[in-house]
Amino acid sequence: MKLTNTAIKQAKARQKAYKLFDGGGLYLQVNSSGSKYWRMKYRFADREKLLAFGVYLDVTLKAVRDCCDVARRLLSDGIDLAVSLCIEKEAAKELAGNSFELVARDWFATQSPKWAESHSGKIIRRLEMYVFPKLGRQPIAEIKPREVLEVIRGIEKTGYIETAYRAL
Repeated sequence: MKLTNTAIKQAKARQKAYKLFDGGGLYLQVNSSGSKYWRMKYRFADREKLLAFGVYLDVTLKAVRDCCDVARRLLSDGIDLAVSLCIEKEAAKELAGNSFELVARDWFATQSPKWAESHSGKIIRRLEMYVFPKLGRQPIAEIKPREVLEVIRGIEKTGYIETAYRAL
C-alpha cells in the first residue's frame, strides 16, 4: 500500500528505527529520535545500494516520488545512481569554483600589484558595488552578454556613465 501524508505525519518515534514502505524500493526511515529520512533501495550490478533523498518536510512525498521515477529511468538505462550523483556533485563544485566573483578576484589579485593603490581600490570597489551583486555567484561559463549589458545599463541609469564604461 502506498504511503499517504497522513500516515507519514502520524508516524511516531519508537525505541528502534523502522521503515514505512511506499513501493518500488522507496521508503521512509523513522529514527528513534523522531527524524524521518527518505531512502530508496535498489540493485545495480548484483549489489544492493541505498540512495538518500533527504528529510521529510524538506522533501515532500510528491517530490520524492518524482525523484524516484527519474532514478528508476536512469537504472533502466544502465546508469548507476551513486556514480551519476557523484559526477553531478563534482560538476556543481567546479561550477561554484568558477563563479564570476572568484574569477574576478583572482584576476584582481594578479593584476593589482602592477597598479597604483588608488587605482586598484577604485577597481575592486566598482566590482563590489555594481557587478558582484548581480553576476558574482553565477558560473562564469553561464554568463550571457545580455546579462553583462543589463549590469552596465543599470549603472548608466544612475548617471555614472564613466563608471559604467570602466566597469565594462
